[in-house]
Amino acid sequence: MTRVMGQDLPLERPDATGRAALFVPTAAIKADVLETVRMGAAIVGYGNHDRTLTIYYESNRFNEANLVKWEQKARKAFERLAENLPTVSKLVSKPENFEQVGYISSKGILIRRMEKLQDWLQKSDAMDGAPESETVVFTPPPPPKKIVENL
Repeated sequence: MTRVMGQDLPLERPDATGRAALFVPTAAIKADVLETVRMGAAIVGYGNHDRTLTIYYESNRFNEANLVKWEQKARKAFERLAENLPTVSKLVSKPENFEQVGYISSKGILIRRMEKLQDWLQKSDAMDGAPESETVVFTPPPPPKKIVENL
């Protein structure tokens, strides 16, 4: 069995300016882990010093309209991870359950192994939300509106 982790697998939780790894399940994933993560989920995370992975995932369990595409799910999971927000959508796993396919940061996504991501989305019947290319650039949020006082 081969599993691929990037030589520069991010170690430790990234901050808002850092980057995390993108993962897909391996064929050897334990059934209970796959049931927890759910089919079609976007999975982001980082390596720990004890050789485990901390992953955050988003599967759009509640069918939110703004989480239809895979990259939208990945961004949501990354934001939770980077901001250390409370969530039940995270776990610590053995690395045998996941393989790294790319990177995500607040600026966008870089997919290094598109065929593996597409295999995961195909098995999940989620190809309609698949990214169109290996790079996805996130547009920054609009600047806050100025408050003008009426005197």
